[in-house]
Amino acid sequence: MTLFRMTKRNQKSILSYLEKSVHPYKSVIRIKMQPSTLPITQHIKNFLDYIDIEKGLSSKTQENYSRYLKRFTDWLKENKLHDLLPHQLDDNRLWNYRVFLARKTLSRQTKQSLSKKTQNFYLIALRALLSYFAEKDILSLPADKIKLAKQNANHSIHFLPFDQIEKLLASPDVENIIGLRDRAILETLFSSGLRVSELVSLNRENFEKVKDKFLELSIMGKGNKSRAVYFSSRCLVWLAKYLQARKDVDKALFVNYKPGAEKAVSRRITSRSVESIIKKYNKIAGLPLNTTPHTLRHSYATDLLNQGVDLRLVQEFLGHANISTTQIYTHVTNKKLKDVYLRFHSGNKIKNAKTQLKFIKKIKNKK
Repeated sequence: MTLFRMTKRNQKSILSYLEKSVHPYKSVIRIKMQPSTLPITQHIKNFLDYIDIEKGLSSKTQENYSRYLKRFTDWLKENKLHDLLPHQLDDNRLWNYRVFLARKTLSRQTKQSLSKKTQNFYLIALRALLSYFAEKDILSLPADKIKLAKQNANHSIHFLPFDQIEKLLASPDVENIIGLRDRAILETLFSSGLRVSELVSLNRENFEKVKDKFLELSIMGKGNKSRAVYFSSRCLVWLAKYLQARKDVDKALFVNYKPGAEKAVSRRITSRSVESIIKKYNKIAGLPLNTTPHTLRHSYATDLLNQGVDLRLVQEFLGHANISTTQIYTHVTNKKLKDVYLRFHSGNKIKNAKTQLKFIKKIKNKK
């Protein structure tokens, strides 16, 4: 059998033949990537259009990518690299940007260095931009050159025990419209487990004619996925009080009352405003300063699990696409496993088990 050796000359011949023919493999030949004459900063708008139209990513994801890439373009400007072309972004410049994220960038909320998780958000956005360059045959650094920072496997979450939840809910002064709004926001977050982006998207028309003591509402959540959320009678009472006190006709459920807000096309409250509201009442209630709107979502899930709700059902309540995301609540499930074991395992019912336990304690005391 004669072996065929692939030389450069053979390779060129085969490519030439495929280019000139209607060969079925012609469609898989990629045009050689070309360097772009436009700087990276001028590609951002087209990239955002691409992830909207061709990739079909949600508006929230587009907003996040835009924000994360702005940090990168700001870094380029600060380092006099505003005119950097895609193919000029090399390993060394990428490393310098990673050092900037890790050591010279502070979190807006904590005023501390960015966590590994947050650093990865910025890197994922940049990696998506490099993938876009490859898709459009623009010469650039391969996307797989960006390796994400390793995160601590023991991911812990912050949640509030029930007594602290009660303090937080009781903090607003409900004698004025702002206090009523804030109380309604706090009650809604804890009652429904909504993400803050989902909360600010709610409209008043869904709550104005509610006569039942309980409301089930279908919302469009993360990744444009629909799910049912539930509002307790207590939450609906505070929402009704707030809506009765409203004098405006804005369709948003929660609106802004800052001076000049009434002149805006919409007074819909923003996610950042809700974060500020939570921070304000944290201080009033004397709670940990790292409490955020997402803390109430964690507290909602923790409460359900403590009441015996199955983890799979909590996954549905939270709108998690994957059960692995819900498994961050191991602080509850691990304790429940221990309680179930101590209560039901037959080893605790064997004769002389109590005598054995006393013996073990006696040995420990001698030590």
